Amino acid sequence: MSAVGRAPGLPPAFRLVALGRVESTNDAARELAREGAEDGTLVWALEQTKGRGRQGRAWASPPGNLYCSLVLRPDCVLARASELSFLAALAVGGALGALMPPLTDLRYKWPNDVLLNGRKAAGILLESEVGAGGALAFLVLGVGVNVTSSPRDAAFPATSMREEGGGAAEAADVLEAFARQFLAWTDRWLDEGFAPVRAAWLTRAWRLGERLRVELGDGAAEGTFRGLSAEGLLELEQGGAVRRIAAGDVRAARAA
Repeated sequence: MSAVGRAPGLPPAFRLVALGRVESTNDAARELAREGAEDGTLVWALEQTKGRGRQGRAWASPPGNLYCSLVLRPDCVLARASELSFLAALAVGGALGALMPPLTDLRYKWPNDVLLNGRKAAGILLESEVGAGGALAFLVLGVGVNVTSSPRDAAFPATSMREEGGGAAEAADVLEAFARQFLAWTDRWLDEGFAPVRAAWLTRAWRLGERLRVELGDGAAEGTFRGLSAEGLLELEQGGAVRRIAAGDVRAARAA
């Protein structure tokens, strides 16, 4: 029995570190990585007191949902390592697809969210640390899934598996399914590169072919969502030209 209840059955590639209450699983995983934790070390907690998402935003973390962070040491440059956030989204999507009712609409919202029936049910936070000479030392891949509850005051409408008919699924069930999916997608990524990850992500891309508004650090951009570049950048068509965006917050564009 782990500190967080039933111990999930994970593939041998993962080493589980089960905790009860932490400030942040990403912070806990980072400290373990700095101490030499091996690739595949998976930190799982029942509750976070200072959970966070992209750009330091607070991530509501009550008991019942899934909060986990994975230490990764990929043998690649930092630019390619960013592809792992899309791979993780597919792994979350595969896990939810296996646990949710068959007609649930599952979508990937650029750059790192997973939606159920149009509402955010999961988010991914990829953080890196470089070593001497600027080489990638390790990555910490944080995953949060709303299993039993969701925040009511989120900037983008949120939901949970339970709210969308997910029945009696528990965090341990989601973690088990995610780990299996992540391992399978990692093997494929190593063998075939980013192309199959990109293609699978696009098959469920939120509002592909529709107008989006992307909030940038220095303003906003609107255009038609045409796809992903070979590096995972958002491709936004504006006046016949395609603009590639590396970071931003995506919303549906308001009707003219």
